[in-house]
Amino acid sequence: MMMSKQPSSAEITYDVASAVSIGGRDCQEDAIVADFPQGAGYGFVVLADGMGGHAAGDIASRIVVTEVFSELKLQSNDLARFARDINPILRQAARAANACVMAHANADPGTRGMGATLLAPVLLGNRLHWISVGDSPLYLFRDGKLRQLNEDHSLAPQIDHMVRSGRMTEDRGRNHPDRNCLTSVLIGLEIPRLDCPERPVILEPGDIVIASSDGLQFLDESDIAALLNLMRDETSASIAAALMNAIEELADPDQDNVALAVIRLPFDQGSESQQPVAPEPVAQPAHDMAHASGRRGRMTVMASRSKSGVAMMCRIGNARGQEI
Repeated sequence: MMMSKQPSSAEITYDVASAVSIGGRDCQEDAIVADFPQGAGYGFVVLADGMGGHAAGDIASRIVVTEVFSELKLQSNDLARFARDINPILRQAARAANACVMAHANADPGTRGMGATLLAPVLLGNRLHWISVGDSPLYLFRDGKLRQLNEDHSLAPQIDHMVRSGRMTEDRGRNHPDRNCLTSVLIGLEIPRLDCPERPVILEPGDIVIASSDGLQFLDESDIAALLNLMRDETSASIAAALMNAIEELADPDQDNVALAVIRLPFDQGSESQQPVAPEPVAQPAHDMAHASGRRGRMTVMASRSKSGVAMMCRIGNARGQEI
């Protein structure tokens, strides 16, 4: 009797790093967490950008990250079902996070109007799934070219279309005051637009995936692509640090918060579709996150679920990795 070969944990690996920067703002409204269990062949990132200028955007982003992370971590305990039902699971996680934002705003009227974007890429072997609401970009760098995979739920695409059609000048379009207005966001009401494709993107050896808040877009995409071309053989931690350094060198006083995760597939892996390997059950879900230091140090964001609900714990460290 012939038996099917079970993929080993060494068949696909991910090199992952994340970084955050407060930029030129007084408050950090971005939140990010990553979970790539060693040898499991799967992992995910959850990122949220609190609505700037609105009440408690920092709280909203942490609620969204906590709720979505908790749901994905719980569902991934049954990895076969997780892989089979990933799209419904992602959609349900987004709706649950949206409901939590509304519940918090109802309990604390001072936070009414808060909201956050959501970006959650999930890698299952070499298959990339995602869900996104808002304008936090998900990039794929392949063969020297950078492209955004997910939808941009802001007015920027419509304004750019008007520029291309000649109905608006390029200068006016680039500096339009409504350019960053969101057309979909998790604010507790019905979610107008939600990007969660049924078919995954199949990743190839050497691909680099970047999940970020829109603060990274203070850099031109051509500059991001040029940097990645120079550093395509470097580690994800080095790439994340270089991106943060490039943002710092802009010295833009209006620089928004930045949160990003770099996921790199090494060149020496096979290109055939790989299936994740189910990890052994653990009593307490755990996750690991690699980091790259930004201008003001680095931050680890850890999410957990307790009997009283969800909780968020932050640990701030300096560039040497020492807690402060």
